[in-house]
Amino acid sequence: MCLMSVHYRHVMNELLETERAYVEELLCVLEGYGAEMDNPAMAHLIPNTLLHKKDILFGNMPEIYQFHKKTFLRELEAYTDYPELVGRCFLERMTDLQIYEKYCQNKPRSESLWRQCSDCAFFQECQKKLEHKLGLDSYLLKPVQRITKYQLLLKELLKYSKGCEGEDDLQEALSSILGILKAVNDSMHLIAITGYEGNLSDLGRLMMQGSFSVWTEHKKGHAKVKDLARFKPMQRHLFLHEKALLFCKKREENGEGYEKAPSYSFKHSLSMSAVGITENAKGDNKKFEIWCNSREEVYIVQVNLKIVLIKKILYLNTRQQKSSDQISQLTPTSTSLTLSPFKTNPKTLKKGEEKKTEPTAADPSTAVSLKNNDKVKGQSALLNIHIYGLTTHSMVKTFSKAIFLILHRKYMTSVSQ
Repeated sequence: MCLMSVHYRHVMNELLETERAYVEELLCVLEGYGAEMDNPAMAHLIPNTLLHKKDILFGNMPEIYQFHKKTFLRELEAYTDYPELVGRCFLERMTDLQIYEKYCQNKPRSESLWRQCSDCAFFQECQKKLEHKLGLDSYLLKPVQRITKYQLLLKELLKYSKGCEGEDDLQEALSSILGILKAVNDSMHLIAITGYEGNLSDLGRLMMQGSFSVWTEHKKGHAKVKDLARFKPMQRHLFLHEKALLFCKKREENGEGYEKAPSYSFKHSLSMSAVGITENAKGDNKKFEIWCNSREEVYIVQVNLKIVLIKKILYLNTRQQKSSDQISQLTPTSTSLTLSPFKTNPKTLKKGEEKKTEPTAADPSTAVSLKNNDKVKGQSALLNIHIYGLTTHSMVKTFSKAIFLILHRKYMTSVSQ
């Protein structure tokens, strides 16, 4: 047992006590509200807008309850005397914990239904019987709060696990939980996209997304329109998938809570197989260019100033992974790196021009992955970098670098053949 066993046990006790309370709260909601919706004696209190809507109101809460009651709580309790090893329990049940993604996807619909009926006599009567001070909406939020609480508890356990048995399992469990939280967040953004006629699942995994200022430049079109677009930025929410980059307009909805969740109107998309990128746009390290069709279409994206340092660190890490002399000589080192999907004869390049090459098709299974041995701090997984595993906190900061790494990998693949 580690010297920090006292701290371990304190956090483990909190994990177990809150888990038991969580299971009891879910049962209370399902019996005190859910079952009452099927009670003939309560039928006259249920408004028409709530009839036959139990699945919408509660989502897959029954499934979540059964998993925690019959499986997860019991397995956690088995580690009562071995808190440093509890990371194994999370790892073994990580697939099961993905049921929270479905619950969170349904949450906006549930919230909308609740607000339509929150003042009805049925909910008031149920709350009175249960002697709850808080309304049903507070309890419907419990699953969202619980999946978030796990990562905080794992961080606490990890804090006292340095050099102890089970440290690696705790670290992996934390990374996996953060991955679930990212997937939940991404899925809730994706279901809010409107106007896209294709199937989003065909675009591959969503690597990251965020809102940016975007300027456009087009060689074709009226000069005044082009000039106006060049100097007046548009606010766009970008969704970077493995196969395409989507540009959407973010629209804030009126209301509170989930009712105020944004929606995204699809505007256009670019295929990643035809995209070129210039790391610094016109020498401005706060912007980068995305372009296609031999620069007939150019999109200038402005990013946070903090991205500058992050981009350089990631770029250096990428170069270190490709340490052979051939790759070192061909890897661009200028601060205005351009990667292009179009082939250019090196002999025809003019002085000062960036070298361009034609990539091979992207292979998601071998995409660039960067890892760092530093521990995860705060709410950011940036120090444990994986291009498909960034948290919400780090996604916006590393957006341009994600595109850069896709194309950089293609560049490296092409020159090594």
